[in-house]
Amino acid sequence: MPVARATRHAWVVWATAVVVYLFAVFHRSSLGVAGLAAGERFGVGPAALSTFTVLQVAVYAAMQVPTGLLVDRFGPRRVLTVAALLMGLGQTLFAVAESYPLGLLARAVLGLGDAMTWVSVLRLIAAHFPARRYAVVMSLSAMLGAAGNLAATVPLTAALHEPGWTVTFLAVGLATAVYGLVVAVRLRDVPAGSPAPVAESTQPTAVLRKVVGAWQVPGTRLGFWVHFSTMVAPTTLGLLWGVPYLVQAQGLSAEAAGSVLSLLVLGALVGSPLLGAAIGRRPELRMPLVAAYLVTSAVVWALLLALPGGQAPLWLLVLAFALFAFGGPASSVAFALAKDYNPVRTVSTATGVVNVGGFVATTIAALAVGVLLGLAEPLGSGPAFQIAFLAVVAVQLVGTWRTATWWRRARAVVLLAAERGEQVPVQLRRRRWDDPVPQPAVA
Repeated sequence: MPVARATRHAWVVWATAVVVYLFAVFHRSSLGVAGLAAGERFGVGPAALSTFTVLQVAVYAAMQVPTGLLVDRFGPRRVLTVAALLMGLGQTLFAVAESYPLGLLARAVLGLGDAMTWVSVLRLIAAHFPARRYAVVMSLSAMLGAAGNLAATVPLTAALHEPGWTVTFLAVGLATAVYGLVVAVRLRDVPAGSPAPVAESTQPTAVLRKVVGAWQVPGTRLGFWVHFSTMVAPTTLGLLWGVPYLVQAQGLSAEAAGSVLSLLVLGALVGSPLLGAAIGRRPELRMPLVAAYLVTSAVVWALLLALPGGQAPLWLLVLAFALFAFGGPASSVAFALAKDYNPVRTVSTATGVVNVGGFVATTIAALAVGVLLGLAEPLGSGPAFQIAFLAVVAVQLVGTWRTATWWRRARAVVLLAAERGEQVPVQLRRRRWDDPVPQPAVA
C-alpha cells in the first residue's frame, strides 16, 4: 500500500540504508586513485590493471537482475545485510592480497556486494515514502552516496601514502562488515502496520517471465539506454582511468589529479538534488535534461580528443570533469522511468534491468581503454590516451542513438494511453516527430 507521508521512522530506515550505499560507492571508486599503486603492488600493466575494474563491474552488472529478484523474494533488509558483509570481506581480502589472482578475487567479491545495494535502497524508498517524494529522496540518496566517492579521492590518496595500503583498506573493510549488523537490526522492509510483501515465485519459468515482461516495457528499455549512455564517462574515469590520464597524459601531480577527479563527486553532489527537485516537480523535463547532458558531453569529448599531442589546459580539464560529473545525476532518470512504467510487483526487477545498462557500458569502455592504451603506448601518453578514450566516446554514441530510439517509442505509448483517457506517468504534448503507433519491441 502506498504511504501518505514520510514518517520519522522512514527517514531512520533511509539513513541506515544509504550508509551502506556510501560504503559501496567508496569501495567501487577506490581504484580510481589507487590504480597506479595497484599496478606497482601487483606488478601489472594497463590491460591487466583494467581487469580489476572490468571484473568488478561485470559482476555488478551480471547481478542486477538477480538482485532485483532477490529483493522481491527476501526483502531489502536481508539483501543489504548480506551486501555489507560481502563488501567487508572483499575489501579485507584486497587489503592483504599481494598476488594478482587474489586481488581479482577480492574485487569480484566487492562487486557482488556492491551489486546488491542500490536496488535495495530504491525498494526501501518506494515502500517508506509517498510516490511524489520518490525522485527527491532517490536523488538525495545518490548525493549522499557520492560522499563515498569523495572519500575515495583526496582523502584516500593521503591515506594510501600514510598509513598505507593494507591498514587503510583493512580498516574500511572491517567497518563495512560490522555495519552489516546495524543494518540487520535497524532496517524494516515496510512501514509498521503494513502487510509484508507476498513472496514471489522462484521457479525458473516464473523468473524468466518476470524479467522478460519488465524488459518488454518501453519505459524499461528507455531507462536501460539512459543509464548506459549517461554513466559511461563518469564511471570509466572515476573507477579507474581518471588519475592515470591526469598524471601520465597531462602531467599533474597525484594530489592535483585527485583534486580534479573529486570534481566528478562535487558535481554529483550539486547536480543530484537539483535534478531530483526539477524532475520531481516536472517529470516531463527528465528526457530533455538527459539529452542536454549527452550533447554537451559529446562536444567536450571532441575538444579533449582533438588537441594536438593530447595536452589540455587545466581549465579545460576542470570544465570537462565538472561536466562529466552530471552524468551520474542524469542516470537517476533511468530509475524514475523504471518505477513509473512498471507495476509495483516488478519494480525491483525492472530497476535491476535498468541498472545493468551503465555497468555494461563501463565494462566495455574500461576494458577497451586498457587494451588500446597497451597498443598505442609507443606514441606517448597523451596521444595514447586520446586513442584509448575513443572507446568511451563510441560507447556513449551507441547509447545515445538507442536512447533516442526508445525515447520516441516510449512517448508514443504514453501519448496513445493519454488519448484513451488512461492515467499516464507524465503529461506530454504531441510533436511532429512523434510516432502515433508504438513500434514492436526489438533488441
